[in-house]
Amino acid sequence: MLNINKSEALLASIRNGETLTQRDKLSLIISLSLPSMLAQITSVLMFYIDAAMVGRLGAQASASIGLVESTTWLFGSITNAASLGFSVQIAHSIGANDFARARRLFRHGLIATTVLSVALCLGVMLISHPLPYWLGGKTDIAGDASLYVMIFSFALPFMQLSNLCNAALKSSGDMRIPSIVSVMMCVLDVMFNYFFIFICRLGVAGAALGTLSAIIASSSLSAYIAIFRNKILRLKQDTKAFQWINDYIRNALKIASPMAMQSILMGGAQIVSTIIVAPLGNFAIAANTFAITAESLCYMPGYGIGDAATTLVGQSNGAGRYDVCKSFARMTVFLGMAVMAVMGLIMYIFAPEMIGMLTPVEEIRQLGSTALRIEAFAEPMFAASIVAYSVCVGAGDTFKPALMNLGSIWAVRLTLAALLAPRYGLPGVWMAMAIELTFRGTIFLIRLFNGKWIKLNK
Repeated sequence: MLNINKSEALLASIRNGETLTQRDKLSLIISLSLPSMLAQITSVLMFYIDAAMVGRLGAQASASIGLVESTTWLFGSITNAASLGFSVQIAHSIGANDFARARRLFRHGLIATTVLSVALCLGVMLISHPLPYWLGGKTDIAGDASLYVMIFSFALPFMQLSNLCNAALKSSGDMRIPSIVSVMMCVLDVMFNYFFIFICRLGVAGAALGTLSAIIASSSLSAYIAIFRNKILRLKQDTKAFQWINDYIRNALKIASPMAMQSILMGGAQIVSTIIVAPLGNFAIAANTFAITAESLCYMPGYGIGDAATTLVGQSNGAGRYDVCKSFARMTVFLGMAVMAVMGLIMYIFAPEMIGMLTPVEEIRQLGSTALRIEAFAEPMFAASIVAYSVCVGAGDTFKPALMNLGSIWAVRLTLAALLAPRYGLPGVWMAMAIELTFRGTIFLIRLFNGKWIKLNK
């Protein structure tokens, strides 16, 4: 992996219009991808360990968290979309060597996203009690599920702060700090969860409190480094008085709104998927949740490469280097597909062991293993959709890719899941998912190669 100075020199070469060889580009992709991949994997390990700890409490506790997990992901993804609305502009400004504008955008992002996240926190608190019943949960798991959501709501402002600061750091080319913070959060989550779940004997509530504590600690560190330490972003470099600029907010809304709407509708699709699974029973709910968590270990490398793609395409776009944009786009997508093809093979071979680490219940293990082996065949095309979408985000092209994601998951996945679940049970739901991911990867490859995503920014 490249050292920090070499990575910074190559990023500066993009901004300054210098020529990069294919070897330089590949080295830069790997240099930026590896820390982000580590961050993504450790983040999933956190959920994996959470699930394993809760799994020791029994199927009922696992089902109570599994029932609302898709909803918590939905609200978390909204905070991520809001962060990207500003971080994409920050990347473009850095690519154009306008560091002062990047800092102004960062200030605006801190203010605007704080207001948004507090509003989300209040909204989630209000719906925490009826939510499990809306999702089709029974009385035996609804109480724990509601309590989990209530505690989770307090994490949203800190999650938003972490997402914005880490996204801004990545846009500046610093992938190491977000990775280190992610690893720290994973370690703290294990410690806090063990304390609250087993020492304090708080069960499901303990899992929520442990995650909340880890998020608070890690977000504080990310904010400190981005605001006070990063060479490009640290705010004390500015000497002029802060002035509110509405155009920054409008541009952020233009970038983030399609992504937020996509997050809402895709999160809604996950909720609908949960509703489809819920009638199959608590074993199916738990197996579905564990399989999703286990699969995440395999597709997180794709998101790590996607982070690198967003940074590289964003800075190349800001510098007006459209040829470099396209080269980075192709290279990152094919690298992502290759890595996730290997991960898919590993997932197919070790599916029983991956689920077995999460639960001692044999029926859940069998259902979860079957789901993972079905999904393994779709991993390369899933990578294509992940990284190609990240390429589009880096270029500021979010509307049509959002429609593509939404059309695929609602028209293909949910329709097939509703048709296959009554006959094939949980495996039918995962067959629908594998077919949909293959379709989605195909349409994103078509968009990548037709080049229309880059023309929007010429």
